Amino acid sequence: MSKLTTAAKRLLLGRPFRSDSLGRTLLPKRIALPVFASDAMSSVAYAPEEIFLVLAAAGISAYLYAPWVGVAVALVMAVVVASYRQNVRAYPSGGGDYEVANKNLGPNAGLTVGSALLVDYVLTVAVSISAAAANIGSAIPFVATHKVLFAVVAIVVLTAINLRGVRESGTTFAIPTYAFLVGMVAMLGWGLFRAFVLGEDVRAESAGFGLDVEDEHLYGLAFAFLIARAFSSGCVALTGVETISNSVPAFRKPKARNAATSLLLLGAISIVLMMGIIVLAQKVGIVYANDPANLVGAPTDYQQKTLIAQLAETVFAGFPLGFFAITIATALILMMAANTAFNGFPVLGSILAQDRYLPRQLHTRGDRLAFSNGILFLSGAAIAFVMIFGAEVSKLIQLYIVGVFVSFVLSQTGMLRHWTRLLRTETDPRQRSRMQRSRMINAIGLSATGIVLVIVVGTKFFAGAYIAILTMVAIFVVMKLIRKHYDSVSRELDESDWDGVLPSRTHSIVLVSKLHLPTRRALAYARATRPDTLEAITVNVDDADTRRLVHEWENSEINVPLKVIESPYREITKPVLEYVKRVRKDAPRDVVTVFIPEYVVGHWWEQVLHNQSALRLKGRLLFEPGVMVTSVPWQLSSSTRAKQSAEVNAPGSVRRGFERPDRRE
Repeated sequence: MSKLTTAAKRLLLGRPFRSDSLGRTLLPKRIALPVFASDAMSSVAYAPEEIFLVLAAAGISAYLYAPWVGVAVALVMAVVVASYRQNVRAYPSGGGDYEVANKNLGPNAGLTVGSALLVDYVLTVAVSISAAAANIGSAIPFVATHKVLFAVVAIVVLTAINLRGVRESGTTFAIPTYAFLVGMVAMLGWGLFRAFVLGEDVRAESAGFGLDVEDEHLYGLAFAFLIARAFSSGCVALTGVETISNSVPAFRKPKARNAATSLLLLGAISIVLMMGIIVLAQKVGIVYANDPANLVGAPTDYQQKTLIAQLAETVFAGFPLGFFAITIATALILMMAANTAFNGFPVLGSILAQDRYLPRQLHTRGDRLAFSNGILFLSGAAIAFVMIFGAEVSKLIQLYIVGVFVSFVLSQTGMLRHWTRLLRTETDPRQRSRMQRSRMINAIGLSATGIVLVIVVGTKFFAGAYIAILTMVAIFVVMKLIRKHYDSVSRELDESDWDGVLPSRTHSIVLVSKLHLPTRRALAYARATRPDTLEAITVNVDDADTRRLVHEWENSEINVPLKVIESPYREITKPVLEYVKRVRKDAPRDVVTVFIPEYVVGHWWEQVLHNQSALRLKGRLLFEPGVMVTSVPWQLSSSTRAKQSAEVNAPGSVRRGFERPDRRE
């Protein structure tokens, strides 16, 4: 069983990496860009769509404002990218927003950022995969009717790829990301060229449709609220920017410079693609509705395609290969976009675990030098969101971006304090000028992200954002409780008031069920400890068996007294516990050591057949003060064959120093 499990793991994940090979997993810019920036780049596939969907509530005439909403989103993105370039230079250790807030604003602010980002990473996976399902569903109807199944399978595949390690997942994701960029540039370039240069009348299939809305003419505050909501929906294009600041350690040296360059490229590409899609969609007359039933003039069996799919079908009319290429490339990058979370979440989880806010298991790397436990936790949480919300982007998007803008605001506030603190002691005029410039950029970033956060919360709270906020609060409380537990354990273990008084005597007890080889070994080990008192006890659950054992004991050469403990209800654990407690009560300063013979087996089903009483008894004895429990192993023949497999093939064997000679490097 162990060999089969290990073989499956090695087939899925590959050969384990040594700890000293961690440097080989670092990424150059050409691979780091698609790995860490694919989320922000891919969000242009659904951010413009969300803008059009919100504006559709006021009728087709409201589409005139789409470019201006896009410009506002682009300005905010430019400010955020410029601000985060200062972050990665000042804090290149990989803590990102959490480290900035924690060091400059205090632990509670840092924990708020941590909880917000953890939720946002989970939603990044859920939204990206759901959007991928919608895009593929535009070309393949089967996927459209089985979106949840497709999304779950896609998340499982991404999990397996990421468990193989950062470097391998980066190489895997680079090709589809660059294919998407090339495809989008080709589609937008050719479409805009046809529409504005050649003057062709390029019209989408939905250009002749109307919109059936309750109130086509909104005025005053109602219309302003609609524009604000469209802007907040479009701001999903900013998600993923923070991932690079959390992943600086994964870049090759110079880490901070390479991360800052990747941020600049990310911002430029995202802004160009987003504005190109909005302008071209408005030019070709795309009409998009949240419910296709609201499309006036559409056929009864009309299947509404995504905004990108409609653009591709319009631009590449008469060239079906172009339509399918764009659709597939868009779906792939949306799936790859989830990879930013698969890289950012485990790193952030590791840092929080190191600070004792999350279980320590999230801090260690797996066989492939990836944070395996964090990857698995993220995968499970994302699958849960996908299943709960039916892989519907329009529902998940309401929960989205609240967390990321909370982290934006606290991060920029922290950076302002960071530069202000440094300026108090810096005397070099050149350095002071650089710091003042950086502080100004972060101040503008704080103002912009603060305004956006207010708009996002105000326009999306009752639409679903409250779920994300409540989840953040719950995670914040849980992390505080985890830290409280770890601190409590640390104080208890580090207390220095132990008097150092040794036990006055040692009282050893050997548990006996039969007079066989395991029992004789346990007695020998107990004698080797030279106890003051040594005795053997057995529990009488069957009179005939007990009489036989006593007779064999008396006729043997063993000079250790055997005591029989009566058990009228045929229990084993309770009578032993009561006897041990009596021994402790009679001599409180004595230490009692209980020796328990155990079988070492080679198959899982053998473990079910043996050692159950010993396991229960050990579990209870461990809670008794002044009582030590010693397991005395007896290796059965089946364990011999499993021994080498357990040493060589067990998970993490390379980290423990076990490795076949022919595989050592």
